[in-house]
Amino acid sequence: MNVLFIEDDRMNRRVVRDMLDVAGVTMVEAEDAERGLRLIDAQDFDMVLVDLRMPGMDGITAIRHIRARNDAKARLPLIVVTADTAVDLRDRCLAAGADDVLFKPVAMDALFDTMGRLLARDAEDGGMIA
Repeated sequence: MNVLFIEDDRMNRRVVRDMLDVAGVTMVEAEDAERGLRLIDAQDFDMVLVDLRMPGMDGITAIRHIRARNDAKARLPLIVVTADTAVDLRDRCLAAGADDVLFKPVAMDALFDTMGRLLARDAEDGGMIA
């Protein structure tokens, strides 16, 4: 499994990488949304994790760019990983096209449960891998 994590904080990327390593998941890192979008153009991913607050393009805008694609990558499972606790945050993320939202600090079981649920959903829908 190949996951892209778009996150500007190196330590947050390291924590999630360590969690995914336990399950044998390959994680590619992007330190900003623009680089993340370029990586999606260039590589195939099974899932994208994205932070909301980053310099330059924010996570909501990045999600909208991904969902606006005209290819199978527009259906990539997208999980927001954020420390933001705004009351309407979850609704805004889902409205932008995110599949789910996890709050930092991310618990390993919550991450794997969410990833597993989204992958199972996509398998039932006939798969989405680009």
